[in-house]
Amino acid sequence: MSLNIFNTEDEVLEALSVHFVAVANEAISARGKFSVALSGGNSPKKLYELLASAYHDQIDWEKVYFFFGDERNVPQTDKDSNYLMAKKALFIPLMIDADHVFAVDTSLSPADAAAKYEEEIEAFFDEDEMSFDLILLGLGDNSHTASLFPHTPVLHDRTPGVKDVFLPDQQVYRITLNAPMINEARHIAFLVYGEGKAIAVHHVLEDDEDIEEYPAQLIEPIVGEIQWFLDEAAAAMLKNE
Repeated sequence: MSLNIFNTEDEVLEALSVHFVAVANEAISARGKFSVALSGGNSPKKLYELLASAYHDQIDWEKVYFFFGDERNVPQTDKDSNYLMAKKALFIPLMIDADHVFAVDTSLSPADAAAKYEEEIEAFFDEDEMSFDLILLGLGDNSHTASLFPHTPVLHDRTPGVKDVFLPDQQVYRITLNAPMINEARHIAFLVYGEGKAIAVHHVLEDDEDIEEYPAQLIEPIVGEIQWFLDEAAAAMLKNE
């Protein structure tokens, strides 16, 4: 694991953009394509906008295939859809072909959407292991990542897959890659900034293991590399920077 700590939010986004480009080009050079699972939320939106503008000419985007680490159980036209956010920030500006974007089919029931998405991922990798070149992750202030929320059954999965997750406090469903699938990735990158995330960062990185309370502790790649991209505010409570 590597911690990359920067003074400002802009520096964090620039550094992760450079990392994204490097991993993409490495994958394209080695295997002819780059598979990436995107994160939702406001923080990655800024990353995608930066990639689509300042870094648009540094990757052969025709060889990039996009997936989602998780999705809300809302229509793809809904303002809360991770797909819609990425479409506006990244896919449209870069004119990404539709067959290079694998969105969760939220017109189905949550369980069926999860099962279908797992099948699509399996078909994409075919005979190869389901190992994304890069998975981008965020961190919630309750220490969740993707849609691996505290005290949900998905935290106890042992085999790679996609699951529907019900959040009783919000009375909503989400669809998520589970931790075993995330941990198969060649590269994992957490994007976390702002003082509001400092306690969660400390819990995940420095507290004793408690996956029920701090689900992001589940993210431990099997053979891949994990990088944290933080600003000083998010890293403020770390004792061992």
